[in-house]
Amino acid sequence: MTAGAPDDPRWAALADALVGRAVEVKPGERVMIAMGEVDSAPLAAAVNAAVVRAGGYPQVQFLSETLRHDLLQHGSEEQLAWTPEIEAYGMEWADVYIALRGGRALDLHADVAADRMARNQAAQGRISTLRWQKTRWTLVRVPSREMAEDSGRDFEVMMDEFFNAALVDWEIEEPALVHLAERLNGSRSVRIEGPDTDLSFSVAGRTWVPAVGRINVPDGEVMTAPVEGTVHGVVTFEQPAVFGGRRIRDLRLRWDDGELVEATSSTEQDFLDRIIDTDPGARHIGEFALGTNRHLTGFADDILLDEKIAGTWHLALGRAYPECGGTVQSAVHWDIIKDTRQGGTVSVDGVPVLRDGMLPPAGEHRGS
Repeated sequence: MTAGAPDDPRWAALADALVGRAVEVKPGERVMIAMGEVDSAPLAAAVNAAVVRAGGYPQVQFLSETLRHDLLQHGSEEQLAWTPEIEAYGMEWADVYIALRGGRALDLHADVAADRMARNQAAQGRISTLRWQKTRWTLVRVPSREMAEDSGRDFEVMMDEFFNAALVDWEIEEPALVHLAERLNGSRSVRIEGPDTDLSFSVAGRTWVPAVGRINVPDGEVMTAPVEGTVHGVVTFEQPAVFGGRRIRDLRLRWDDGELVEATSSTEQDFLDRIIDTDPGARHIGEFALGTNRHLTGFADDILLDEKIAGTWHLALGRAYPECGGTVQSAVHWDIIKDTRQGGTVSVDGVPVLRDGMLPPAGEHRGS
């Protein structure tokens, strides 16, 4: 049987995990299922059936970056800034939102001018804000052959990694991530060191939260929020940073006492400038997190998958998650991933918690 074929039994297993664990659909609840691209159809069908079995009311919505391209390329300024009313209403209507985002080639929007892309990304960001404000939600990135080819990966290998990472036994994995978060809670400072990288910030009073198969699938990270105004230093990203379907290569960011004073890249500089100028919050770090999912090993040039790779860390420019104690508000939430498996250290209160791609043994660090 071909991995990811409609009759692959892992679709049903994943649907049960999403409906039963990630969002815990209850009888009578209204559930919006956002099916992105046709590649996610097998999972959409399985999720629809699982919602019905749970006693919920499913509503399937079809979304597509391929269709969005017409708007990006030919829409007026007013159309680009438009917040889709039906999507916005869906966030008001739904108790639960399940996004099944199909993979596609990143160069789909390569012919769209940076200013047009950034303007529409801000509108999409308003939808994302409504999602986490109004609903109980989860997001899934569903790989496709096009996505695998675009990132130079074998499709069968990518699908097997996806299912293995998405279907981990959280009864076993969750206690380890909870323990890591507990060890980090109460800490005061983070310092990140590596090639052309020396970044530090305070996390005093902030909460480290384990992500264990609920809001993102595949999952596996421990996240917090830097204290605003304390970020200082420089970070470079060897892996392309991906946003709005663009690869931003050789990204380098520098802060002086909380102020972003440098943001450069070897590609898409105009697009980068427009992202960080979306609103004041887009220049701040709203999230810092450690990836922990050992079933994901190769980069797919996709944030939802790559940010979970064990041995990586990521920061997000823009909107913070309130459960971490962050206060940054923005239409942007852009996760940017750095791989420490080839060298680099993340220290919390002076103690390494991630070094050369490895987490320390349990008990080596405890916040104080």
